[in-house]
Amino acid sequence: MTASMEPVNVAVIYYSATGTVHALARAAAEGAEKAGANVRLRKVRELAPEAAIESNPAWGQHIRDTTDVVEAALDDLAWADAVLFGTPTRFGTPSGQLKAFIDTTGPLWQQGQLVGKVYSALTASTTAHGGQESTILALSNVFYHWGGIIVPPGYTDPIQYQSGNPYGTSHVSGDGPPGEVALEAVRYQARRVVDTATALKIGRAA
Repeated sequence: MTASMEPVNVAVIYYSATGTVHALARAAAEGAEKAGANVRLRKVRELAPEAAIESNPAWGQHIRDTTDVVEAALDDLAWADAVLFGTPTRFGTPSGQLKAFIDTTGPLWQQGQLVGKVYSALTASTTAHGGQESTILALSNVFYHWGGIIVPPGYTDPIQYQSGNPYGTSHVSGDGPPGEVALEAVRYQARRVVDTATALKIGRAA
């Protein structure tokens, strides 16, 4: 990075019901910060009815545990040079809560404020093959419409051969909380996003 250039801004915007995606999102934020970015970690608004939340003790507990995490706003997207989106799979697609936030971005899209940013995605499902790839691909459809630059982790680092998902970091929550391989994979994914956004920023300034 050139001495005169400001660091890139990275928003990590996620939905998490019981904490799995929150853990991945937090690791993504760590990875981006270590790579030199300004980072905003933001959760999207919970839309599920109280009865549904309270029917799962871990869900209610996670909401109480993350009261300090700021809710995502359109300003976070406008501010960011790069955005990592995190969501659990819901029948192979992103959660309704994250989709509801995305559905509010029309005004930014109309003003061209989502164009040319770097986008990447991460996910979790309860079971192996639980819709992880299709969830990330569904988010990619949004990024195409926005005119975004999609940066997947691919097989570009040794950690990717352990984590095994070139689309974006994913975790099987039925196996327990994310372990070191998943956390290191998402930190790497965030670094790759920062490196790409930095190169674009330098190139555009040149």
